[in-house]
Amino acid sequence: MPQGVWVQLPPSSLITKNLDRKGLRDLYGLEETLNIEKQYQEDHSVKLIVEVDQDKMSTYKRRAATKISSRGNIPGFRPGKAPYDVVVRTYGEGAITEQAVDLFIDMEYSNILKEADINPGAAGSLESIDSLEPPKFTFRVPLAPEVDLGDYHSVRLPYEWQAPGQKDVDAALEDMRQMYATTENVERAIEIGDYVLVDVKSETTELNRTGFATFVRKEDRDTEWPYNGFAKELAGLKAGESKTVKHDFPADWEVEELKGKSVEIEVTVKTVRGVTLPDVNDEFAKMTGAGETVDALMEAVKKDVEARSQAEYDDKYFVELIEKIKEGAVIKYHEHTVEHEGEHVLSDLSNRLAQQGMDLDTYFKVRSTTREQFIEDEVKPVAKKRLERGLLLDEVVRREKIQLDNEALDAEYNNTINSLAMQGMDFSKVRGGRKGQKQLSEAIAMESASRVMTRKALDMIKSIAMGEYKPVEEAKAEEVKEEAAPADDGQEKASE
Repeated sequence: MPQGVWVQLPPSSLITKNLDRKGLRDLYGLEETLNIEKQYQEDHSVKLIVEVDQDKMSTYKRRAATKISSRGNIPGFRPGKAPYDVVVRTYGEGAITEQAVDLFIDMEYSNILKEADINPGAAGSLESIDSLEPPKFTFRVPLAPEVDLGDYHSVRLPYEWQAPGQKDVDAALEDMRQMYATTENVERAIEIGDYVLVDVKSETTELNRTGFATFVRKEDRDTEWPYNGFAKELAGLKAGESKTVKHDFPADWEVEELKGKSVEIEVTVKTVRGVTLPDVNDEFAKMTGAGETVDALMEAVKKDVEARSQAEYDDKYFVELIEKIKEGAVIKYHEHTVEHEGEHVLSDLSNRLAQQGMDLDTYFKVRSTTREQFIEDEVKPVAKKRLERGLLLDEVVRREKIQLDNEALDAEYNNTINSLAMQGMDFSKVRGGRKGQKQLSEAIAMESASRVMTRKALDMIKSIAMGEYKPVEEAKAEEVKEEAAPADDGQEKASE
């Protein structure tokens, strides 16, 4: 093995094979004779300069010679039985030394980490062989992430969500009516309440669409593409007619390529479909599956609107809260950790694109970018945010001694299973038969546990930010007391 090579080393837990470290050392008569110097680096890694006793290295060289001869064919000797000097003459000192270094790393790397008191965050590397007499090696090891939350208990952020009003409930009901509406092609001009099929062309690639369906609403919606009020600008056009519209996107627009841009869009109407909405009555309620009566339907719609509104508020609230906590925290991690998270980000994108019948390479072409540029510009920033958020919440879980309870896990697991079933997944047809089903079940359980713990951590930092913090032990004691109270009341009444 030439000097200066870069060899990837597995985490210490992956090196053990048929024998543990102590068993291997006992087998070969090896003693702990390592001199280790640690040099911490600014990139959150550490250099380990390891000097090995010459006698120890000689033992590895003899073991290497035995291994080499067992794989080769030396005339006059059975495999593995040739003397050391014969193997040296046959294969050369260099081959034996290279094999000895490999054996040394296989058997000693985890022990090096243990003696150096290092918690690795990823696979280490043999950076260089500094010398062979005496044997001296330099390893580079990425460190596990470290988080110091600072004085996070002093962070305050009021939680000010308010339930939506009747106007929002009515709008949601109107959307539901649209879902169950009937449509037909009409020859007239576009009116409010029509569905329209259009082709959209622009010099700005992100705005090009073919066969894009839109609904002409009376009121603007934040979810309208490509901007609020776009469809209303088409009112008065007929099928076959075109119109050029202009729009200035604000500097803080959510789509990076459209931020602060002034664009011209040529819209050609292909089809105009008039809409007939169903009446809101008991029959409509039954049709939606939300209830048997209008009152039941309205209650279901109201709950759904409130749930979605609170979820949207929570998303923004916790982003702001986590940023506030991060301001007083110190989070350290190696670049490799970000790259690993980036692989998950890219994998998630690939899965979403696959559902739309598109692969990553096609997506990059549509975006006029390369894989490398996309990773640098878009994947890494997202990966960095996700990583830091996860590390911060993990540390909250550790510091606050938050534990996973089986009841919450079972509920989350069952909700996930039911959701997948409603989406059409047939668990009996999972690839791999029972083994595949078991692997899927374990994956769902792990993901469910992660979501439950994330919610518990978010609830904890929310209680802190609102000034309502209670340690886990105290909160559990109060829950037990509240659960016991009704039973005590019942016993008192029975005795009376």
